[in-house]
Amino acid sequence: MHSTLSGLSEETVPSNSQAQRANEQGLRYGLRDGACQAITQGSGEQYLSAFALLLQASPFQLSVLSALPQLIGTGAQLASVKLLQWFPDRKALIFSGTVGQAFVWIPIVLLPLSFPQWGPWLVVSGAAAYFACAHFTAPAWNSLITDWIDQHERGAYFARRAKIIAGLSFFALCGAGWVLSLWQDSTAAWWGFVLIFALAGSVRILSAVALSPVQDLHPTAHQEAQQGFRDFFRQGATKDFRRFLFFSGLMHASVLIAGPFFVLYMLQDLHLSYLGYGGWLATGLLGQLLTLKAWGQFGDRFGNKALLSITGFTVPFLPMLYLVSTNLGFLLAVNFLGGVIWAGLALGLQNYVFDSVRPEERAKAIALYSTVNALGWSIGALLGSWLVEHLPSRIEWGGVVLHPISNLPFVFFLSGVFRLLVSSSLLGTFHEARQVARVSHRQLLWELPLVKPVTQFVGWALPKSNR
Repeated sequence: MHSTLSGLSEETVPSNSQAQRANEQGLRYGLRDGACQAITQGSGEQYLSAFALLLQASPFQLSVLSALPQLIGTGAQLASVKLLQWFPDRKALIFSGTVGQAFVWIPIVLLPLSFPQWGPWLVVSGAAAYFACAHFTAPAWNSLITDWIDQHERGAYFARRAKIIAGLSFFALCGAGWVLSLWQDSTAAWWGFVLIFALAGSVRILSAVALSPVQDLHPTAHQEAQQGFRDFFRQGATKDFRRFLFFSGLMHASVLIAGPFFVLYMLQDLHLSYLGYGGWLATGLLGQLLTLKAWGQFGDRFGNKALLSITGFTVPFLPMLYLVSTNLGFLLAVNFLGGVIWAGLALGLQNYVFDSVRPEERAKAIALYSTVNALGWSIGALLGSWLVEHLPSRIEWGGVVLHPISNLPFVFFLSGVFRLLVSSSLLGTFHEARQVARVSHRQLLWELPLVKPVTQFVGWALPKSNR
């Protein structure tokens, strides 16, 4: 935290006690906002694709549902960064976007039910408006929250926040799946979606209420640099940060080749109930919940580049495993492992951005990062829908016949291949953005979440068993 602030007179500079109280208040808000966001995600966002599928959405419409809201949301985020230059009240921008998120759930659920012939496209439109509001708040929110956190404590704080999100999302997913299952076999299945989407909107209002007492003591301290995005990318951003953006964008493209179609595979091909689908989603969150704290500590100690290197080379194998079996227990185990790995990858991507740029350029960097990811997201989702339409459901090669329940496991496998190509070709092109502890690769593997406690337990248990 800066001890002096340019642009403020001595009379307006807050005392240390005022600043400390404001910091504590802001950090508490960040955790409460995370709790509200968790319930919205678990009871709303995660079931948008299932709602579209109930309205007979095609694979192409599911891919558009994944791609278009992200693109429109990125436009809103870029506009928000520009607005920050002229209207530096970050709290007001966050409040307006959060309230907008709450109220947009009303047309998301009512319009498709009123005009079912246009149902999937109306869900897409509503989701686009929702994510536009969500992305609109992101630059101001991240700029505000990171002003309160020391750079060597970001991993721990965001891991704690993500752990709260994962824990509450787990219960929200299971609860929403149970609610939906009550009407699954009736003609009034839409009632379940009305209830869970109403809950999703209500808790965003609670998040806006939690923001009200928060003080932004330095609304002009970190105004965004006046250079445009193009100048920032060419001059303000380091070579490492530009290469990181390239990696992140292509990784998102590779992931979204498969991402929009798991709901299709689970509900349509495997005929899982909504409760079973919610349970599958929840196992991924459980994996995050158990490892987020450890990932945050790992990133703070050894750096976010090390975090990205480890998770970047393990995440490609997750979608390939769906070609192995359709057993529900196996699929739950795979998604649990996916939650473990994705917790580290997402944390590493986010915190690498924070480490790589100056505070006054942080909102702009976040918007640029989101733009690159959204472009990759859209390209991957559309490529995935093309593969779903054109890949065969049976492959015979060298006497080996692969004939899964549909062609979707082949799409998932190709997603993994692309992820591996991205990681192997780009992870070595950029470096750690701050000074961190340097240790051997063997020591890094020892410090991995779940590995260290399991190894310590085995080492503790074996001598006892030999007695």
